Amino acid sequence: MGIDLPLIWAVIIIFGIMMYVVMDGFDLGIGILFPFIPGKVDRDVMMNTVAPVWDGNETWLVLGGAALFGAFPLAYSVVLSALYLPLILMLIGLIFRGVAFEFRFKAKDHKRHLWDKAFIGGSLAATFFQGVALGAFIDGIPVVDRQFAGGSLDWLTPFTMFCGVALIVAYALLGCTWLIMKTEGKLQEQMHNLARPLAFVVLAVIGIVSIWTPLTHPEIASRWFTLPNLFWFLPVPILVLVTMYGLIRAVARNAHYTPFLLTLVLIFLGYSGLGISLWPNIIPPSVSIWDAAAPPQSQGFMLVGTLFIIPFILGYTFWSYYVFRGKVTHEDGYH
Repeated sequence: MGIDLPLIWAVIIIFGIMMYVVMDGFDLGIGILFPFIPGKVDRDVMMNTVAPVWDGNETWLVLGGAALFGAFPLAYSVVLSALYLPLILMLIGLIFRGVAFEFRFKAKDHKRHLWDKAFIGGSLAATFFQGVALGAFIDGIPVVDRQFAGGSLDWLTPFTMFCGVALIVAYALLGCTWLIMKTEGKLQEQMHNLARPLAFVVLAVIGIVSIWTPLTHPEIASRWFTLPNLFWFLPVPILVLVTMYGLIRAVARNAHYTPFLLTLVLIFLGYSGLGISLWPNIIPPSVSIWDAAAPPQSQGFMLVGTLFIIPFILGYTFWSYYVFRGKVTHEDGYH
């Protein structure tokens, strides 16, 4: 029995995207929360919580994209052709966010508000179009003769727009609970006050997406609601409710670390639900990871280098978070 290389590569890509969503999610969430915190000093603290790590977080996005290109070239060509516009707009948002991050600290006081606006706009745009791309991916991409067979605006639907808004709310909660963990005093209190309503909104959007998706995609409804699948997958929505209850309780008792950890669990459960709905298709609704895979020789060659470098990425990621652990105060600076 040979090694299932497409399965190994699918796991690597899934892991890379999950790492990106978690790590870049909370610093995008900080940009989304900026309008709620008008004070310069508090905004400085918010940005200083991610200043040492934010650019390294995007390593995982590069890894996922490069792995998709090398291991599943058909999926790379079709998905990028279908989602060209939202992905370009997402990258423009990330560029604005990154440039604003660096220039804000160097700007004169009367110009800083421009970079604040760029940071907010870039974070919102990047998050929104990530959600739009995700919604379009769930909707499915038409493929004929191994080529994208749709139009350039097929991604523009009510469902994809709602997914964009839903991801903004989810990242805002992730950023909010990150700041609860990393700050103290008045700023932390403000985040505690924001976390509870954000948690309820996240629960609402999870419920809407969970209902909307099977109603419009019979194959996904069949995956979830036929026996015995129903019993196998029922723990996921139950765990979402239990986690949300624990998150609200943790916020109510002013916990520092638990809200962020429970939000990570919530993100993971949502990611798991997506995987259950679509697996094993890498181009929904019908092209599987095995149909889209590169030749085994190519996948095997790339796997050697990838398995060598992933431990280094994990190592320096862990080390950077370990070195900059603990609370960030007004006295801490970014130079």
